[in-house]
Amino acid sequence: MPRASYSAEKNRIQKEIDKLEKKMQQLKAKERKPMIASIVKSMRDYDISLEDIAAVYNRKAATRAAVKPAGSAVARPAAKRVIPPKYRDPATGATWTGRGKAPRWMADAEASGVARDTFLIEQPGQPATA
Repeated sequence: MPRASYSAEKNRIQKEIDKLEKKMQQLKAKERKPMIASIVKSMRDYDISLEDIAAVYNRKAATRAAVKPAGSAVARPAAKRVIPPKYRDPATGATWTGRGKAPRWMADAEASGVARDTFLIEQPGQPATA
């Protein structure tokens, strides 16, 4: 697709999206008026004041803020820790942290009878293996 026609198509689609969003806002505004009238009528029928509504609304807002769902936009994801490698293949220099499924080079070596400990990388503060 040529660049000019891509841009033209993108602009046409964006205009259509903008037009539909504007139409959606108009429909919502049209729906709101009768809903607000219904709420006001109910408030008058049951003698509910704005202060009563505000008190309940603020209490629920405070509860929502105190108990944030795990998937909320406000909750920050836990920072991922970088795990240092625990094993190194001397032939290729490939490393493995020791977590998850063993890499092929480790599995092949173990299948041929080599002990996993022979691939250990010396960690700081850890005695050297013989």
